[in-house]
Amino acid sequence: MSPNHLINEKSPYLLQHAHNPVDWHPWSEKTISRAKEENKPIFLSIGYSTCHWCHVMEKESFEDEEVAGYLNDAFICIKVDREERPDIDAVYMAVCQMLTGRGGWPLNLFLTPEKKPFFAATYLPKRSRFGHAGLIELCQQVKNVWLSQPDKVNESATSIADSLHQVFSFSSADEPDESLLDLAYDQIRRAYDPQMGGFEPAPKFPTPHRLLFLLRHYHRTGEPKALEMVERTLTGMRLGGIWDHVGFGFHRYSTDKNWLLPHFEKMLYDQALIAMAYLESYQITKNPLYARTAEEIFTYVQRDMTSSGGAFFSAEDADSEGEEGKFYVWTVDEFRGEINDNRTDMWERVFRLTPEGNFTDEATGQKTGANILHLTVPLDKWADRYGVNAEELEEDWKKIRNRLFHAREKRVHPLKDDKILTDWNGLMIAAFAFGARVMDKPQYAEVSRKAVQFILSKMKDENGRLFHRFRDGELAIHAQATDYAFLIYGLISLYQATFDLTFAEEALSLQETMINEFWDDENSGFFTTGEGNDELPVRPKELYDGAIPSANSVAFYNLLCLSRLTGNPKWEEKAQALLVAFAGSIKTQPTASTFFLTGLDFALRPGQDIVITGESEEANVHKLLSTMNLYFTPNKVTLVKSDQNADRLTRFAGFTDGLEVTKGEITAHLCRDGSCTGSTSDTNAVIDQLIEKK
Repeated sequence: MSPNHLINEKSPYLLQHAHNPVDWHPWSEKTISRAKEENKPIFLSIGYSTCHWCHVMEKESFEDEEVAGYLNDAFICIKVDREERPDIDAVYMAVCQMLTGRGGWPLNLFLTPEKKPFFAATYLPKRSRFGHAGLIELCQQVKNVWLSQPDKVNESATSIADSLHQVFSFSSADEPDESLLDLAYDQIRRAYDPQMGGFEPAPKFPTPHRLLFLLRHYHRTGEPKALEMVERTLTGMRLGGIWDHVGFGFHRYSTDKNWLLPHFEKMLYDQALIAMAYLESYQITKNPLYARTAEEIFTYVQRDMTSSGGAFFSAEDADSEGEEGKFYVWTVDEFRGEINDNRTDMWERVFRLTPEGNFTDEATGQKTGANILHLTVPLDKWADRYGVNAEELEEDWKKIRNRLFHAREKRVHPLKDDKILTDWNGLMIAAFAFGARVMDKPQYAEVSRKAVQFILSKMKDENGRLFHRFRDGELAIHAQATDYAFLIYGLISLYQATFDLTFAEEALSLQETMINEFWDDENSGFFTTGEGNDELPVRPKELYDGAIPSANSVAFYNLLCLSRLTGNPKWEEKAQALLVAFAGSIKTQPTASTFFLTGLDFALRPGQDIVITGESEEANVHKLLSTMNLYFTPNKVTLVKSDQNADRLTRFAGFTDGLEVTKGEITAHLCRDGSCTGSTSDTNAVIDQLIEKK
């Protein structure tokens, strides 16, 4: 079949549709102009490469000649990769939620040639069934009403477009206090599943930024329930089928309440945020399972999701060979064939394998004979049950897992979406850098460093502006607010891991650019799109912390952190303006902005500002830093001053100018809540003050 207009695109998702009989076009002014010239409505379909239901709709409808005939006859058809154009997705997803009360992907809309929406839905079957409108019938109806009552359609579309401005408007209020943090905690506690962990009924999402918030609540109040919720959730996830026990990494979410049946796609941002939750929990509990889980996430990302240039790929699909999960599941015979030792029966019980399987065909509701490996208790508990040595059992499992992994590698792999996105890379950079600190593994910081070097050398122009996407040698799409916010977040984290001022200086420079390009001078806060971008019916601004945090939530934290690192109050003043701009909306629904609330915790509580003077390569400096990183101190920021960086550090953080570096000695200068408490060379004294919570 001849390709359509997507054939020259770089997005893996768009290329998946390049040979559909539907005459797809990419989103562009040229395509929009054609719709205007031909006076045809636009059929807009938004999805992403690893979306299972996007694949279902493609097979059922977009590869179907009959459906293509109806679409091509009456509409200009546009395909959008939501990961390449999150701004387009944000605007039209808001429409879908406004019109239908729900959202998701694939997202399908009919628009006027002026890009104003008048119909929205998610998955559409080919023909109407069980209350779901069929795409063919919709095409017929929309064509008829467009030709017979165009004024009515345009009037409706204009009304919907006008309402969009309200969706992206937020209410301001006075600065909130800690009572808002307590309110958010109470709401999360009520949504908690005390049996299996997690929040809300199925489907269950990891929501790691909610866990990060709970850890800060525990740190602030000492409330044991907050830590219990985190621990039960992390343990349930790690034991369940949402964790890939053979190849590592977390699947997108669990379709059931028990963390057993995953939606099998793997997303880069999930690996980053979940790793941070496990690492912070490890700092508090010293539970080795949490440390191992974070390390295994990093193993997966380095092995399967890292480009030759050091940047990170975006995702892996749920489907292979046209079936969801086929790559990951095991029949009893397949499992036995790979283990082949005297404990096979035991391992089948440990990982809950049965001949009928636990993986159900979504279409028929029937068991498939395939099994998703999962545990009901950690392996050391199984060792107790079978009267074997726990370390021996762990070593046996490593060998068996290795055999299973190599057998699985011979299968047809799911599609890897190998585009490189600046914002998602920023999160992974932050995670590896934090892992370097917590686990005292400099090699993780080197992974982050390589990713940063790739982005700054390949995805930034000569004017200091970032781009959003790189793939197959092509740089495209001007960066959006999340790209700046998440990369700055990663750079700050990498500075805290390496104390290489290059990263802190770059974070500062990008923050200046972000303010110039995205700041709302009238109402404060950051728009999603840059200055002068008027290709959408409304310029979006986002606050909701969903699968990933919003740009405003992350920027709020960044601004506070930069203020503390530099001593420059202008960054804190900008953070305060951002907080006031959104405070009314956050007070209404605090659990919708839990990453933002981690920033509020950072703003309200006295934190530790530590300047260490000494040579950063010295063993004593390393010992002090590694000891500090053993403890969960989320509101601490640290700078290191040496003879080599003294002048640069003074330019970056002027308040360090008077601190002397004494050769052969290290000194920690401790400040809290704008007040310095003195200097000491006693490591124990530093730690005592560091872990003090008052």
